[in-house]
This record gives sequence, structure tokens and C-alpha cells, in this order.
Amino acid sequence: MAEDILLKIVEGRKAAIKEKGLSFGFEIPSERERPLHPFVQKKGVVLEVKRASPSKGNIALGLDAKKTALCYQEAGAAAVSVLTEENYFKGNLGDLISVCRGVDIAVLRKDFLIFPEEIDMAYKCGADAVLLIARILDKETLAKMLERTASFGMTAFVELRLEEDLQKLLEAKSLAEKKLPQIVCGVNARDLKDFSIDLLAPCGFLGEIKAALGNSCSVVFESGIRTSSAASFAGSLGFEGLLLGEAAARDLGKARELVSSFVNAGKNDNGAFWISFSKKVRERKIVSKKSEGSEKKAGRPFVKICGLTNFEDAALAADLGADFLGFVLCASSPRNAEENVVREVRAALRDKKLRRKSASEASRRSAGNNDCGFAFDDTSGPLFVGVVTELSSPQGKAAVRLVKEGILDCLQLHGKTAASEFFSDSKYSFLPHYCAANLQDGGGLEEAQGLLNLGESRILVDAKVGSAVGGTGTQVPEDLVLAAAKKAPLWLAGGLGPDNVRLVIEKFKPELIDASSLLEAAPGKKDEKKLRAFLAEVGAAAV
Repeated sequence: MAEDILLKIVEGRKAAIKEKGLSFGFEIPSERERPLHPFVQKKGVVLEVKRASPSKGNIALGLDAKKTALCYQEAGAAAVSVLTEENYFKGNLGDLISVCRGVDIAVLRKDFLIFPEEIDMAYKCGADAVLLIARILDKETLAKMLERTASFGMTAFVELRLEEDLQKLLEAKSLAEKKLPQIVCGVNARDLKDFSIDLLAPCGFLGEIKAALGNSCSVVFESGIRTSSAASFAGSLGFEGLLLGEAAARDLGKARELVSSFVNAGKNDNGAFWISFSKKVRERKIVSKKSEGSEKKAGRPFVKICGLTNFEDAALAADLGADFLGFVLCASSPRNAEENVVREVRAALRDKKLRRKSASEASRRSAGNNDCGFAFDDTSGPLFVGVVTELSSPQGKAAVRLVKEGILDCLQLHGKTAASEFFSDSKYSFLPHYCAANLQDGGGLEEAQGLLNLGESRILVDAKVGSAVGGTGTQVPEDLVLAAAKKAPLWLAGGLGPDNVRLVIEKFKPELIDASSLLEAAPGKKDEKKLRAFLAEVGAAAV
């Protein structure tokens, strides 16, 4: 089991408070010296005064807190976050006092607060908001801290990550006997238990928070953003705020660009695609957590069947429960799918589903069930993926056209050429997509990390065999799979078939698996027995 770093931090703070008191040895002003400022009431970026972290070690040990905060203010930050935890983040209350005396924007005290009286300290130091991490507080303590925050007119920045965190906040609100504060919610892309990063973690929770607390509740995307393109991705998802630490602290010159990239990014099709997928990820995890083995597919990885070239294979894959249907649009591939075939398959599957649902509806009506009328919902079926190696090729242009028309749901940018073309031309930026990286050595891992830094939330890792582009039947070496899984939730392709998929799932616990050549009777033509056996093995592995 991974070490629970969050628990260690909290225990360390308790020991420090016992030794030094809530002031940690600093002289706290007897009265607040500045007026209160609103915290994240409109779309904006919170930049962080951050010297170090448990995940990154030393970041900027020599930074001057006040000068850094003033630089952030000049760059257009909506607020400044000041880390005051001493052991792991090298911050202190002196930093908070200094920043609050220097800037004229909202200031957040970011720490692992566990006692209501710590909010008094934050208020006197000049903070306008305090971080309350639901994961480390019981509902009674959280209720008291909400009341204490409200008594000073401050904002409660409540960090949520799990369903139980949101439920705890709702219960704490009901327990509170006094006026509640303005509440802003944050969802951390970094799991504070083991400091792993998942850029989709905030996305999947956004809708639940809004549904529970109302659309007027601001929600902040926390952590994991390192570049302006990644900030743009976060800005396209519908969050009111973005909290940035390491990227700005390491290079103050990037602060303005990071701020403008988030603030100026509007919602787009790529953001909507990942919001939708992240909800499916979250739902599947919840089902897996609640399941006691009665649901055979509970918690199973998402399945992409790739290299499809005809309706019969695509229909069978869909019927057997594939989540993604992959169509290669590359003239040099033996599995190249013609544009007209992709259109025909999509239309046929839509019609097939419509007829099935219509028949089901007729059956319900004949049984006397007069509920709301039938409406076709295409979102419940498998997603159509266009695999491209060159966007500038006729096949690549066809794939882009099919995405724009809604025939394909997204692009798989397979290899460096497709990714380079995509990211160098802004006309592609709104298209739903993900990247695939071929792993043969450490260079492939570096490529994957570079894509993650750009804000790509998922990277499909595949084996590299000569100049072949996928479909090689070769597995990715185990050490590279394990290394890739540490960087982001694992999407795995390469040499997966009925004979090995169960072991792969059990060993690596991928979020998505992608199979093609080992399910074929011939290139581009699936073998029905192999396809059925493969999906059966996937289901068995998840029991």
C-alpha cells in the first residue's frame, strides 16, 4: 500500500502545534490590518507562494513571499495562495503576514488546518479565505470551522475529491448552527494520499458539486497544471478558478501567460468530450467500489476495439460491450478504413440502436407503461475514434471532417507527426482528441511526459516495432508499462488478446485497453470467436 503522505503531514502539524502553539512562534497582529477581499467570485487564477512540496521537493526556497505575490498581482491573478505549512512546504505564517501587507487582492491561507482557532490566526494575519480539506476533518469539526469562517466574513475554500467529501460538506452545513460563510469548492487533480496526478479527477466531480451546492457555487481546478496550454485546457472545462503552484513559483515570468490562458479559454468540444468521459470514469469507479462481486463488469477497464473496417465487426464489438470503436485512417495501414465505410457504420449502428430502443418502448407501452416518450440517446453507445498518423494526408483531413460532422467522436493522434501537426495549428485545438505514444525506450516515456505537460489528460501507450504504426501484436515491455502508469491513469495497447488480457488487467489495472491485431482472422477482419473470448476475459478479470 502506498504511503499516506497526507496522514504524515497532519500528524506532523499536530506535533508542531503542540510544541509551538497555533502561532508557530510568530508574532501575530492583535487586529486585522486590511479589508476583506472577495475570493474567486468570477473566473480567475489563484497563484501560489510555494517554496517546496512533498512531491517535487524544493521548488523556490529563496523566494521573497511579498515580492512574489506582488508579481502575481501584476500578472493579473485574482488571488494569492500562501502555503503556511512548515515541514513539507517550507512556508510559515510570516509569509502570510508579509503577503497580506503587500497586495490588494484576495489572499488564501493554504494549510492543513485542523482546529477552528487556526482560522482566527488566518484572519488576524490578513487572509480572506482559508483552505478546509474535507478529507482530514470530521463533519462536526468541519461544521465548527465553517461557522468560525463565517463569523469573520471570510470565504471557506473547501477541498473535495471523493463522494464522501461532498456528503461530509453537506452534512456539516446542516449541522452548523450559525451563519454559513461564502463557500468555494476546490477539486485537486493531485491525490493528497500518494500525490499522483489525474487531470480528469476535477472534471468528473464538477457536475456533482454544482448539482449539490447550486450553479452559483464557484469551483476551482487545483494542481497539475504546468504550461499555458494545460491552463487553456482547464479553462475550457467550465471551472471558475484555477489554483497554480509550481509552474508560477518556478518561473515568475510565466505568470501572466498562465493567467491569460485560463481566463481567456472558453468551453469547447474537446473540453466537453473529456467532461463526459470523466463522468463515466467516476461512475465506473463508484460502481466498482460498491460492488461485492455481483456485477461482473463492475470496475472493468474501458475497452477499445481498433482496426475496424466493416459494419459486421463494429456491430459485434458494440454488442459485446466495447466502449470505443477505432477506425484507422492511414493509407499505408492494412487496416485502413475508408471514409464512406465509417459513415455507413455510424449510420447503421445508430439506426440499429434506434430500432432496438423503439421496440423496447413499444413493449413497455403495450404493457401499460405510459411514461415519457422515447428519445434516441446516441451518447449511451460506444465512442467512434479516428486513428490518424498525419493530419495533412487525405485520410487525416477526412478524419477531421468526420469529427466536425459528429461521425467520429474524437481523434487518436498516433505518433509524433500527427501530434506535432495538431499542436502547431490552432484550427485543430477545439477538436476532441487524445495522443498515442510508442514506447520502445526512455525516449517514448519522455514524449508521453511532454504531452501530459501540455495538458493531455490521457496518453495511449503502444509498442514500437520498426516503422509500423500500431497493430504489431507486440506487447509494451513491463518496465515501461509500470513507468507509464506512474505518470497518469494507464491506457494500454499492444499485443493484447484473449490469452493474456486477464493477466494484464490484474497486473497493471489499466483504465483502458486497446486491442486490434490479435483479434483478427486477417488484417482488417475480426475473428468472431477471438473477439467474444477477449471481451469475456475482460469481464472475468473484473469480477
